[in-house]
Amino acid sequence: MDFDDIPFQTVNWDNIPKTSHPGTTGTAWWQTIQFKGLRVRLVEYSKGYLADHWCRKGHVVYCLEGEFTTELENGESFRLAKGMSYIVSDELSSHRSVTESGVKLLIIDGDFLKRCSQ
Repeated sequence: MDFDDIPFQTVNWDNIPKTSHPGTTGTAWWQTIQFKGLRVRLVEYSKGYLADHWCRKGHVVYCLEGEFTTELENGESFRLAKGMSYIVSDELSSHRSVTESGVKLLIIDGDFLKRCSQ
């Protein structure tokens, strides 16, 4: 890992701009804080959102509000609701998100999720 030191700081998410990312259906809005080797995001998926790709990136995902389903490319699926999480390393399980009613997530990813052996 090659992280720069991150000094103590508070984050007022109301001051972090939102970027829009259309899905196959619906929209995702990201508020992103980027550090060297680490990304922290608040992500909201609209009602009817379906991701437009299979993601191979690792994440730590915590559901703040609502519920969604994470589908794996192998056909498995997992429903997550408020207070639930999933964790996966880079290049380990292709996944995508879908929600009927919308959801708000805290997503953390970065170099620490790279696979040790490939």
